[in-house]
Amino acid sequence: MQEDRFTQDFFQFLQASPTPFHAVSFMAAKLRESGFHELCETRPCELLAGNSYFIIRDNGALAAFTLASSNVADPSFRIMGTHTDSPALQIKPLAGKASHSFFQLGVEVYGGPLLSTWFDRELSIAGRVVCRTSEGALTTLLIDFKRPVAIIPSLAIHFDREANKGHAINKQKELVPILSQITEDDSLNISSILAEQIQKEHSNRKVEAIISFDLFCYDCQPPSFLGLGNEFISASRLDNLLSCFVGYSAMIEALKDTQADNNRLLICNNHEEIGSLTAAGAKGSFLHSILGRIMPDPVTRDRTLHGSFFISMDNAHGVHPNFSDKSDPDHTPLLNHGPVIKSNANQSYATTSISGAIYKTIATEAGVTTQDFVMRSDMACGSTIGPQTSALLGIPTVDIGAPTLAMHSIREMTGSHDPFLLYRTINRFLTRKRLPQTEG
Repeated sequence: MQEDRFTQDFFQFLQASPTPFHAVSFMAAKLRESGFHELCETRPCELLAGNSYFIIRDNGALAAFTLASSNVADPSFRIMGTHTDSPALQIKPLAGKASHSFFQLGVEVYGGPLLSTWFDRELSIAGRVVCRTSEGALTTLLIDFKRPVAIIPSLAIHFDREANKGHAINKQKELVPILSQITEDDSLNISSILAEQIQKEHSNRKVEAIISFDLFCYDCQPPSFLGLGNEFISASRLDNLLSCFVGYSAMIEALKDTQADNNRLLICNNHEEIGSLTAAGAKGSFLHSILGRIMPDPVTRDRTLHGSFFISMDNAHGVHPNFSDKSDPDHTPLLNHGPVIKSNANQSYATTSISGAIYKTIATEAGVTTQDFVMRSDMACGSTIGPQTSALLGIPTVDIGAPTLAMHSIREMTGSHDPFLLYRTINRFLTRKRLPQTEG
């Protein structure tokens, strides 16, 4: 795959994926087009050697896998893990309220966003709505307003002369988007607004009532190149849709390699940003359930996983030129200089010397250099789905990601070459005849 086409497709994926539900729907469509067969968790199925499958859980998590032919010499699995969610503002169930002629939405903070970046942005709304049809059945529909409909205005500095000296944001009082201005004839409410949007997007569905929803505000500015030489990318939800795109693109591309006859699996969990302890999260049963379907015998499954390898892909911190003192002076990843291997002595990242060496070997074979990251010793370290999955399955794991600035901002930044550099290593990982082995 050429880098220009790869990045163009990446931008398309970002714009089509304002929520985890939309991201999963988009990935499922691409997998289906490429020959993957959709499975349902509630139905029995026969898995055939040499075929490719995918499963969706709770609309926000997806797993895709390709099984090797029956005579494959290497029974191990090459597994990749990512997450579909990003920090955001989620709309409350009883959200609409009127104040001084404005119709506003109550929101709840999802995950750990940089809240200051959400002010004065043109926001849209997207998510899933559970409806009752005229036949009395419940159905789930995805909606996306796809245009600016809301904003959270900052308070003018004239009313807060200390604003530039630091300001604690009250999540309940200050994060209340304005959606509309009310006139005397208006009878605005969330149900009527959603019903109108559903009619626009799903005119063929006979919806009788709105029952519930999972809706999010999002920045509707499209992804863009920036820098004098277009050397950077600015976009929302780079963490961690960048890794999701790399993962499903590599799974699809590997089907075209007739020499790549091995077991491959991609897991895209939801809810990483809130701790992963959900049915669709990495601490849930999703991956374990899928592997149980593929390998029903627990002894065979454990033996196979012990000889397998798991790459946890989640964006990494690049060194910030204005805050370089926040980085360990000997570990300063740069944008456009290759994927970052993340390590932590307390295993907040699952990388070990062995798993790191295996990934470096794969990257070198792909013609890609790697970088190393550890947090300053006097600062707390973040984490990923890597340690959780590694502990659950007992599988060797490495934590990697594309270097990023402004992580958890409404607009994040990475190098324009970083997504493709990461993809090249993952493509090599999936198509290599055998995994690198260590002695001793």
